[in-house]
Amino acid sequence: MATKTSNEIIRDGLWDNNPALVQVLGLCPLLAVTSTVVNAIGLGLATLMVLMGSNLAVSLIRNFVSESVRLPAFVMIIASFVTCAELLMQAYTYELYQILGIFIPLIVTNCAILGRADAFASRNAPGPALLDGAMMGAGFLVVLIILGGMRELIGQGTLFVDMHLLLGPMASDCVIEPFANYPDMLFMVLPPGAFVGLGLLIAMKNGIDRHLKERKKTLQPATTPGSKRVRVTGNVS
Repeated sequence: MATKTSNEIIRDGLWDNNPALVQVLGLCPLLAVTSTVVNAIGLGLATLMVLMGSNLAVSLIRNFVSESVRLPAFVMIIASFVTCAELLMQAYTYELYQILGIFIPLIVTNCAILGRADAFASRNAPGPALLDGAMMGAGFLVVLIILGGMRELIGQGTLFVDMHLLLGPMASDCVIEPFANYPDMLFMVLPPGAFVGLGLLIAMKNGIDRHLKERKKTLQPATTPGSKRVRVTGNVS
């Protein structure tokens, strides 16, 4: 397998192979908890931590684990990091942990994490594996925040509500209400709104990719098929 450069790994995680918009993995928590920005950030940071830790650990043991126990070993590693994330949230953001509920332990079953451990971390050195985990986690986190912001803004007319659950009392006044007397749109807060929002984000990304591809074609120099330049040597009498 060809080794990817750092730029390729970064671009893959954030755009070209984004786990939410391209691989379409981890949709259950992504659609379930993104009713507000703070919920999205909480789940996204936990997933980012697990991705980085599991990728690094899998890469470090990749030459010492036999093929027969490879996947069980990966699942045990991922479960260990999920437990660490769960305990940290219980200690420092307990109210947010209660809101996210079962979706924190369910990070163990997130196909994006197991997929990166098997497809990339188990075949690459620790440095690239850690970077891949960071970029895939960051790409997932960005999509969570955008989707959470979209649903919160359209559904409730606010942004960053309950941010104190994540950052403490100092963030109690971070709430933004751009619209006065906004009529709540319950549809966007419910699960159907999550599907609509994610569909719009995927369509937007595909449209941008198509536009960039067409623009690249127009910038390429035009060549006439079959035309060749003939070089004539020697004296003409």
